Amino acid sequence: MGWLTIALVVVAGLALLLRWRRPAWFWMTFGVVYATLKVRIRYASVMDACDLTVPASRLRLWLARIFKWQTPRQRVPRLMWIKPTRTGLRLRIRMMPGQDAFEYSAAVDRLRHAFGVHQVTSREIKPGVVEIATTGYDVLKLVQMPARIDRSELRIPVALCEDGSVHYRDYKEVPHSVTLGAVGSGKSVTQRRVIKELAPQHVALVGIDCKSGVELAPLARRFSALADNPDDAADLLEALVARMDATYQVIRREQRISADTPDMEITANVWGLPEHLRPVPVVLTIDEIAELALFTTTAEKKRRERIIVALVRLAQLGRAAGIFLDIYGQRFGSELGDGITMLRAQLTGRMAHRVNDESSAKMAFGACPRTRCSRPRSSATTAPAWPWSATPTATGPVSAPRTPRCAKP
Repeated sequence: MGWLTIALVVVAGLALLLRWRRPAWFWMTFGVVYATLKVRIRYASVMDACDLTVPASRLRLWLARIFKWQTPRQRVPRLMWIKPTRTGLRLRIRMMPGQDAFEYSAAVDRLRHAFGVHQVTSREIKPGVVEIATTGYDVLKLVQMPARIDRSELRIPVALCEDGSVHYRDYKEVPHSVTLGAVGSGKSVTQRRVIKELAPQHVALVGIDCKSGVELAPLARRFSALADNPDDAADLLEALVARMDATYQVIRREQRISADTPDMEITANVWGLPEHLRPVPVVLTIDEIAELALFTTTAEKKRRERIIVALVRLAQLGRAAGIFLDIYGQRFGSELGDGITMLRAQLTGRMAHRVNDESSAKMAFGACPRTRCSRPRSSATTAPAWPWSATPTATGPVSAPRTPRCAKP
């Protein structure tokens, strides 16, 4: 009996130590079993307490009234399966007739408290089926990317989301993006992560850093071109526009459309060209976009017009020519002058780090309601009133990712 007590004390102490120092290890050893059992046992009562049940069918109510049986209980949505993951649990649930996915999205905070987990998110899988993703610990406190990550051409992992999934930057799906954030919010960390992941790929990196190159100059060995002042940036952007026009001439020459050409074989971008004719994709990284838009003299105003016109042309026409934009800045609003809102409208990818006011966040998300923008819990106690670090995915929902720190590529 004494040895059994000692063993239990040692196991309990080990569990507490892992929960304190290595929450990921604690989850994989003790937490996943405990959470699975708790969900299995308390599932029906939690669904009832969170108003995710529906009344019994009219037939059962009629039979109970005729035969004076006990009133049937509320019907609970069917739990199809539970899948443990490295960060939490995934519950696949068959909704009852009359329910919709919004009811589960509205109840995620109640489910988080009821199941005793760190985070709960909900998404619709298909008509009638939702998936509840629970996170057992704060995965954003110390970001550790999974060992196995799906990488492909122009599709790179950038950050870890609040539900433990990986946030990818897919240039073919989302060709242009803007990243906003206050000073010290982590824009440079995201920027270096993107460059580090793109470095091994067959892609030309072009940079504009008007802070005398302090952000991108340490990575200059991998860049094909780098401008550290607005004058060089204007010439570089015009050179990219000329390259884009030349690429379109190659595409037009290789189309060779005839009456019997199938529609699926008609290409209008570089990905339909033969391998030996396809130009190398270009990723343009611009640090602090405001430095390119501000001016004080007439000469600087003319230079600004050249820059903005070139950027708008690249944003509107560059995707098919294999030119992609990554723009970083603290604010990106109409106060920067003419053409800024037209440029911002072409930037599909939006990421906002910690910002200090609501208007800065709206510059990134526009009409996206605040209820769809999650805030990382690990920064809620130390950040100002709008600590958003969120990004819309390709299908619409907004997630809260956090980028791991990385060394120089």
